[in-house]
This record gives sequence, structure tokens and C-alpha cells, in this order.
Amino acid sequence: MKITEKLARSVLNKSKVFDYCLNPYTGCSHSCRYCYASLFMPRYSGHTEPWGQFIEAKINAPELLRRQLVKARRGTIWIASVCDAYQPAEAHYLLTRKCLAEIKRFNFPVFIQTKSDLVLRDLDLLHDINEAELGFSIATDNEHIASLFEPGAPPISRRIKALETIKKSGFKTFAFIGPILPQDPNRLVSLLAGLVDKIFIDRLNYPGYFINFYRQHGLEAYASDNYFEQVKRELQAASQKYKFELEIVF
Repeated sequence: MKITEKLARSVLNKSKVFDYCLNPYTGCSHSCRYCYASLFMPRYSGHTEPWGQFIEAKINAPELLRRQLVKARRGTIWIASVCDAYQPAEAHYLLTRKCLAEIKRFNFPVFIQTKSDLVLRDLDLLHDINEAELGFSIATDNEHIASLFEPGAPPISRRIKALETIKKSGFKTFAFIGPILPQDPNRLVSLLAGLVDKIFIDRLNYPGYFINFYRQHGLEAYASDNYFEQVKRELQAASQKYKFELEIVF
């Protein structure tokens, strides 16, 4: 793993999904095989290492964010839109935590999406932010499948346990089931019962780039339009059963 430090020019950027997005790191050691950032981030950052083997820590992110928030119109900040803000490097650099302290000062809403239970460390700060929504990307209920596609991320069981803690702490919560990986939709939704307020689902929108990985593991049938539609229907039915709010991204 190559870890470098950099001075960013901007850290609070406009987003097509929320008002703003915030990414304290470039690169991600979760090394998800399906990550769309792997298609452009190495070229954008100039790194030649394989995806998942480099990280740039934007060490001036908290100070830069403070200067940008002074001028910004209040709006929701999405943490993080590209590279997980709670990947293992965060335990050392504390950039996400320091950014949250700045967001708290200016009272901006936050939407935090992660695969890491390290987010639990920051619940104290998040309690002081008026509008904080926290959730986990959970693309499957199958730990073996998760380990194949998300080799550097915490297991599903830890994410579920963290969701339980977050929900008990009074936060609004969600799960992002995307991209749809091989799974038992009914079991996955049952694991989330009582732990999330909303579920987002998304399919693998670019199988041509990643189909070889599916084939290597005999999973190509799970990258088909028919499979995505089947899982969508089952997730819809299960969500109605457990009275989740559901948003279909595809």
C-alpha cells in the first residue's frame, strides 16, 4: 500500500446527488472490485499502482473546508462520494473527524455513506450536528461474496452490528444495496429489519468492465439484466413487508 500526503485545492465540491460532496482521501484500500472510481481515479491522480493499493491523504482538508464553508450556502454534504472516508488510513490521519468538527461549527447537514464501522468513533461529534444521516453500503448478505468483491472492507456482520449501535443512538439510518451482488434478497432485508429507515438499491451499470471478474469466479449469471430485475422485485417485496422506505436508483 502506497500512502502519500497532498495539499488539496478544493475539498467541498458540488454534487449531482446532494448539494456538496466531501472526500478527504483519494484512493481507497477497501479495493472493491466493482468500484467505478477504479475506471478513472488512477489516471486522474497519476498513480500507476493497482486500484486499492494507493491512498492520498488530503492533509489540509479540515482547514480548507473551514475556508470553503464560510462562503458556502447551507446544504447537505455527502461523505464520501468516491473514496470511503472511514477506510483504515482515517484511524491515523483523523481527517474525516476533523472535517466533521468544522461542519459542526457551521451547522451543515451531512449524509455519511461508508463500509466501515470506524464511523462509530465519531458519533459524539455527529450527535451535535442537527441533521446527520448515516448508512452503510451492503451489496450482499453473503460474507464469501463480500470478501471476493470487497476484499479490504470490514465484513457484513460488523456493518450490521454498527448499524444497530447507530440506530439505538437515535440517528436516521439507511442501507445502500449497490451494486446488486449475488445474494439472498429476503435474508439481506431481514438482517436490516429495524436497523434502517430507508434502503437504496442500484445495479451494476457497467458489467462490460467487470464481467471478467465475475467469470473468474463462475458468477457471470449474476451480472445479467434478468438477475438485477429479479432481485429488484424481491427487494421491493421484502421492503414492503418490513415497511422500509425504498428508492431504486436504476
